[in-house]
Amino acid sequence: MAPVPLLAAACIGCTVAMFGTGLSDLRQMLATRSVENIQFLPFLTTDVNNLSWLGYGCLKQDWTLIAVNTIGAALQTLYILVYLYYSPAKRAVLLQSLALLAVLATGYGYFTLVVGDTRTRLARLGLFCSAFTISMYLSPLADLVPNVPGIVTSVVRFWLFWRYRDKPHRPLPA
Repeated sequence: MAPVPLLAAACIGCTVAMFGTGLSDLRQMLATRSVENIQFLPFLTTDVNNLSWLGYGCLKQDWTLIAVNTIGAALQTLYILVYLYYSPAKRAVLLQSLALLAVLATGYGYFTLVVGDTRTRLARLGLFCSAFTISMYLSPLADLVPNVPGIVTSVVRFWLFWRYRDKPHRPLPA
């Protein structure tokens, strides 16, 4: 077998396995009929990421990208629909979904209506897709956002301790 088709098959297998990691969350949602302890944002950002790369693959006519991202988008959409079905906060889930779909639709409009040259479109769409890939991998960290003030305070405290480590301690006047 030639190296390129072998590499393409390996990429498809590894990427589909990565998208399949949500199956354990799907199983948990179906078994408990709840979305407790399951994050929604990774499903959503991965779905938008897959749809973006699917558009890139269609524009480039790369069947590896098309196959992988079709499977990924279908799985992520399934996860989102099940999450929405069992979520008590349906409004928040729908608003997040609509916001990211609006970003995706705006990007689609930009790349089809504004950017005329195919090479330029491929380059800019690739950059757009790469940004979504980064957001996909950062999305599990969204749970840390409510703790940002605590993290900042700790960093400032550590810096002050380091900055004044050699200064003698003076008690404050009463």
